[in-house]
Amino acid sequence: MARRAARLATYDVQLSPEILARMREILPRVGEDVVASIIAEVPSYQDALAGPMGETIRTAVRVALGGFLSIVSGRTADVPAATPPALEGAYELGRGEARSGRTTEALLAAYRIGARVAWRELSTTAVKGGMKPEAMVEFAALVFAWIDEVSDASAAGHADELATTGRVQRQLMERLARRLLSGAPADVLDDAAERADWATPTTLSAVLLPKAQIGPVLAQVSPATLVLEDPPDLEDLTLLLVPDAHGHRRRVLLRTLEGRGATTGPAKPWREARVSFERARRARLAGLGSDTEQHLVELVLSADPEARADLRAQVLAPLADLRPATAEKLTETLRSWLLHQGRRDEVAADLFVHPQTVRYRMGQLRDVYGDRLDDPATLLALTVALG
Repeated sequence: MARRAARLATYDVQLSPEILARMREILPRVGEDVVASIIAEVPSYQDALAGPMGETIRTAVRVALGGFLSIVSGRTADVPAATPPALEGAYELGRGEARSGRTTEALLAAYRIGARVAWRELSTTAVKGGMKPEAMVEFAALVFAWIDEVSDASAAGHADELATTGRVQRQLMERLARRLLSGAPADVLDDAAERADWATPTTLSAVLLPKAQIGPVLAQVSPATLVLEDPPDLEDLTLLLVPDAHGHRRRVLLRTLEGRGATTGPAKPWREARVSFERARRARLAGLGSDTEQHLVELVLSADPEARADLRAQVLAPLADLRPATAEKLTETLRSWLLHQGRRDEVAADLFVHPQTVRYRMGQLRDVYGDRLDDPATLLALTVALG
């Protein structure tokens, strides 16, 4: 603020008391003319000047013009006193405009129009009051230097508000993501989504990928994507919960992620995003491919490794009394026989042995298993255990 005041004080402009008095008289009308011109020429302001925000804008215009007249009064001591209130008002105006959804471009366009209108009125008044032509140059420079100051303050307020709003928004969306992963009740999730001003989608798909890939991917997916760094058990990765990437949109998502080291879970109803995350996490830890839907069998079989180990030991108990090498060959043959549905030639090709060898080994297996190899329940248990 002090540097700005000092810079404005360097302009050698002294208006006569008569010109100053006249300018103060027309100040309310100049302010209204500025506002009217902004409404007429900047589309986003056409409906903006009613209600509290409209009064804020009018007040900011009056304060800015009043601060300028204090500066051109010719008293250097007035400059530091006049500058902070006007710039603080401009700063708050910029913040309010950001909250109202208007862009920096619209805000600065309003300032350009305001500068033009104010200069026309003030310069006309100065000429009528007898200001010399050579003094008009310095006067014009001061007018536009002042407009630069207040517009810069508004732009700073606009940027700070967006940064603050963005930071709060990110925090609320991150909180929502964590509650989704924790399996929070539906009412808690609904409340978190409402607080984050997040339009609830139909589905969410979990994507795990290296942190270095976040920027390029976020540029190509929905802006409503939830982002969570260092998800549980995966500290070197970032989790994205991508909205409505189901059906043909999943193919688009997978193409976007191709070559980026990502693991993508299934699309699930948005409140069940935890299911998608858990599947992607397990696939990632198991070293499976990028699309979990292509590895459902492996994921099912590895869902409870201890139970599967117990099942394997149980269904292979009839081979426990055989020599280890024999038991291993028979286990290998039994697995291939199950997967190829008993087609001897295909089993032989799979094991790189003669079909007669397959026949011999299956005879051994029937000796130890008996009729159980014809029992559907036993076949299912063997398939799961050996799959």
